[in-house]
Amino acid sequence: MLVAPRIHKLLAPNPGPYTGPGTNTYLIGERELAVIDPGPDDPVHIGRIVETVGELNARVGLILVTHHHLDHLPGADLLRRKTGAPLAAHEGIRHTDRTLRHGQVVPVEGETLEVLATPGHASTHLCFLMRARELLFSGDHVVGSGTVVVSPPDGDMAAYLGSLALLRQYPIRRMLPGHWDPVDDPEAKITEYIDHRLLRERQVLACLRLGDETIGAMVQRLYADVDPRLHGAAGRSVLAHLLKLEHDGRVVQRGDRWLLTDQAVLEAPPDRSVLPPHAH
Repeated sequence: MLVAPRIHKLLAPNPGPYTGPGTNTYLIGERELAVIDPGPDDPVHIGRIVETVGELNARVGLILVTHHHLDHLPGADLLRRKTGAPLAAHEGIRHTDRTLRHGQVVPVEGETLEVLATPGHASTHLCFLMRARELLFSGDHVVGSGTVVVSPPDGDMAAYLGSLALLRQYPIRRMLPGHWDPVDDPEAKITEYIDHRLLRERQVLACLRLGDETIGAMVQRLYADVDPRLHGAAGRSVLAHLLKLEHDGRVVQRGDRWLLTDQAVLEAPPDRSVLPPHAH
């Protein structure tokens, strides 16, 4: 599927509650292609990538990955063996041929990709900006539908919020994400994501003020209407918020219990207005 001039998208066959329809693999260029996110270790998908490259009368010159998660990175090794193309990724990902750092510019057949370090969803997460086109390959930092899981210890909520704010410093008119469809109003999406995370932080504080001292209790209150298959991920997200609040000096951990600090207790009474309707 052609999603922009000289950019094709292939969908990996790994649909699920966290991956949506599957992982998006992008092929950039005309003759010397860069492949972003070859996806999972799936010979069928890698075969489709190689077949599509052949149909375009092209070759793979470079493999890029946005981060190390199993639905984005593992296919790179098989694609590298089939094509001989080098793998370029964050320095925290082992066995890469070229390490990438924030601000680095990667030439791609007449265009350039600017590397943006965007930790939060994963410590190794990178986005790739085509500045001339104002187009961002956003990986799992921003996706086309819903929100993104932030799971400690590799996921970091403070870093994630900082990385979202970072995107506002760059000219971005469209995002091509790692899952779901393109994002055609990036500024609104970034605002939505930041607002969602700050609301969730207020909800976690409200749960604590109402006596929910464990992550399980908070998930039951905040995610009662959510598919139970996603409660594990929800718990990881709540933990990420709690760790940020702990860093901010607003909560402390005592075993599996989380308690407000004196500073946070004095901030406000329980605010039920921020809780989902079923949680009131």
